Amino acid sequence: MPRRTKIHVGLEIGTSKTCLVVGEVKPDTAVKILGIGVTKTAGVRKGEIYDFPQARACLKDALVKAEDASDVEIGSVFLAITGSHIQGVNNRGTFRLPEGEPTVAPEHVKEASEIARDVHIPPDHVYIHNIIRNYRLDGLEHHTSPVGLFGKTVESDFHIVHGIGTRIQNSIKLVREMPLEVDDVVFSPIATAQLALDREHRDRGALVIDIGGGTTDYALYLDGSIAASGCIPVGGDHVTNDIHLVTGLPFSKAEKLKILEGDASADPARSLGTAKLIDDRGFAEVEVRRSILNEVIRQRLEETLKLVYHRLPEGGVEAIGSGVFLTGGTSLMRGFSELAFDVFKRDIYRPETPEISGNRNSFKDPKYATAIGLIRYAQILETERATPPGIIKKISRLFWFGK
Repeated sequence: MPRRTKIHVGLEIGTSKTCLVVGEVKPDTAVKILGIGVTKTAGVRKGEIYDFPQARACLKDALVKAEDASDVEIGSVFLAITGSHIQGVNNRGTFRLPEGEPTVAPEHVKEASEIARDVHIPPDHVYIHNIIRNYRLDGLEHHTSPVGLFGKTVESDFHIVHGIGTRIQNSIKLVREMPLEVDDVVFSPIATAQLALDREHRDRGALVIDIGGGTTDYALYLDGSIAASGCIPVGGDHVTNDIHLVTGLPFSKAEKLKILEGDASADPARSLGTAKLIDDRGFAEVEVRRSILNEVIRQRLEETLKLVYHRLPEGGVEAIGSGVFLTGGTSLMRGFSELAFDVFKRDIYRPETPEISGNRNSFKDPKYATAIGLIRYAQILETERATPPGIIKKISRLFWFGK
């Protein structure tokens, strides 16, 4: 029987926008984006809901737009979550084989993995992801399960992501009131990485930074597996607020000035003269010295990137061979790539997604990287579930994903 296409929907409830992406996974594993529904978010601050009715109205509007654009009746979604309460930690579980058992059995690996996953978390936190990084047998690293090999001590390394349960439940409650089902909850940078990075990037070392309106999410991959992830509660809205405080402009005009005239690089040639906002009659409504505007922008974004830098494990930046991949709406700021290079001293890239078809202008926009990454995440998860048990670990390693 020929394989059928499968529809998946990714949902991101961000600080600045609520976005649903409807994707079709074809039998040849190609992905086609059928439609995108986007609306300006209200009731969400730094990635977390603070006004439930407003957030619900925004989600309803985005849902209607997504269904109209895709001609699909949406029943369930993969939900991206973020917030500074979410933490990613690494842990290792060690199990010594019993006397008389010289080869590694599945139960030995299972025991080591259970020990690795048993991380102490605050009582109000819940587990979001338990991602296998690699195995070790008598100190030697293995990228696949060492079952069947001779050894004395087997170890499992995991990346565990956890966050405050009530805040995650509020996002799930919001979705279910549409009413929609939640297929899975995914930490935003892990979803973004599914779109931004291929296997070679992960093997050589890569850092994904997704900077939106209220948060900056990051995920570091080294030697093919995730090494760090987290969220910093700072984003593009903080840049706008800084401009508002320095210039006295209303927030809306400060935002417009930032987008139209701002530059985050340190290039002196880009800071000459005056930045202006022109009104409908063609007159200068606002005038600000470009040097002041750009310095305000650069200081805030440089501070944000340095916060990411200092949260990475020791030696992590030096081990990045592929480069730093920038996504999120704020990454569109002029000069941001130059600024990121100044901070990390690594090549800076924008993700490319040649295997995805559909509205190319939309899916190549970095603002939609997380929501579209959820489609890839869903595709990978479905592949794992359909794979015979004997080769599941190989598939997990191929797609850089574990649950």
